[in-house]
Amino acid sequence: MRFTLAIIGRPNVGKSTLFNRLVGKKLALVDDQPGVTRDRREGDGRLGDLEFTIIDTAGLEESDAATLTGRMRQQTEAAIMDADAILFVIDARAGVTPSDRHFAQLVRKAGKPVILLANKAEGKQGLSEAYEAFGLGLGDPLPFSAEHGEGLSDLYDAIREALPEQTELSVEDAAVEEEISRYDEDGELDPRRPLRIAVIGRPNAGKSTLINHMLGEDRLLVGPEAGITRDSIGLEWEWRGRPIKIFDTAGMRRRSRVEDKLEKLSVADGLRAVRYAEVVVLLLDATIPFEKQDLAILSIIEKEGRALVIALNKWDLVGHQPGLLKNLIEDAKPVTSFVKGASIVPVSGLTGQGVDKLLEACITASQIWSKRVSTAQLNKWLEKVLEVHPPPAISGRRIKIRYATQPKARPPLFALFGNQLDALPDSYQRYLINSLRETFDMPGTPIRISLRGNDNPYKGKRRKWD
Repeated sequence: MRFTLAIIGRPNVGKSTLFNRLVGKKLALVDDQPGVTRDRREGDGRLGDLEFTIIDTAGLEESDAATLTGRMRQQTEAAIMDADAILFVIDARAGVTPSDRHFAQLVRKAGKPVILLANKAEGKQGLSEAYEAFGLGLGDPLPFSAEHGEGLSDLYDAIREALPEQTELSVEDAAVEEEISRYDEDGELDPRRPLRIAVIGRPNAGKSTLINHMLGEDRLLVGPEAGITRDSIGLEWEWRGRPIKIFDTAGMRRRSRVEDKLEKLSVADGLRAVRYAEVVVLLLDATIPFEKQDLAILSIIEKEGRALVIALNKWDLVGHQPGLLKNLIEDAKPVTSFVKGASIVPVSGLTGQGVDKLLEACITASQIWSKRVSTAQLNKWLEKVLEVHPPPAISGRRIKIRYATQPKARPPLFALFGNQLDALPDSYQRYLINSLRETFDMPGTPIRISLRGNDNPYKGKRRKWD
């Protein structure tokens, strides 16, 4: 069933950027200057399997009804009345302002379901301010970045929860969804959808050659020149009955060497492919592995929270050297600590050596990335690790971790509840992550920890995310 969403918020919080993101086109003008949008603009939005009407509105401001801003506000209020649910947007970087509090009252009076989006919360930036939004009384704030497309899966879940009847699946789709949920519970893959893999690396590492061999045809242009690939090309095929969509990306050089505007756009396109992917294959040239730029690319994968597989290409040239693979695996350990145990697969895009093992590693990495651990198992684990190595004391008071749960996967996110958790040292958090990885067999995937300061997450004013 089709439904309507209205984007509401004060000026310059990113409403039009969100509108463009959901309609998939740059229909609304976007500028740093506040108040660009005046009329309400409607568009056909889509998010996953949801199709809806999305309304972009002018920034809410207090003013006389006869003024221009007053008439703009009337348009916004009309949009609220027409909508089935409201996306209330705040600026996570700026925190909650008096205007946000004032207009939150207006939205609550409308009696419509509200999804609170803390926009501009890229990575860790703005997250502490985002959770101040609990005080608005509009529910759990959703960290989001309309500009970078971060948080779309969480928005999808929030829309489904806010509008259960309008987003209800048909009988046929519900049967399929039930089957999919069983895969999710077991940590397995959704067999309907292609596994999304992005292949990234330095220029001339052999990405296009490798993908051509996977496809069994010269689908991508290759050659000895570095930087042939510019656009991120997504290609679909089946391997052993498993649908796969693989993205070839432009080679990523150090930022200081990138001067051409087209190359900058190509790298940006590659980064979007990484965000869209489930598994990222970092393709290294086995003749010159682990250069400084590879570390920069690894940091991107860590930030985006994607499962990692490392492929050593051109193995046909160096594979005859005794002990080389063992030495390279040892060299990789210190630079891949955030995804300890990531698979390292020697391959040759030219001969096809190791391609099947690489794809097997990608499927395994995606299963681990999607893994869920029950709350009962987590709290048994927590009891043991606290007994072996309890948290330190701060100012004479010992930090207490009371219980743990896993609110989401892809990548695995574990929430810890207790007292004084904002003072929990990074070293102890790494200890917990390493123990989680070892206990629940999760090599090669980023693990996130959310520290929540009270037993009741809705009582806390702030949360620290890692």
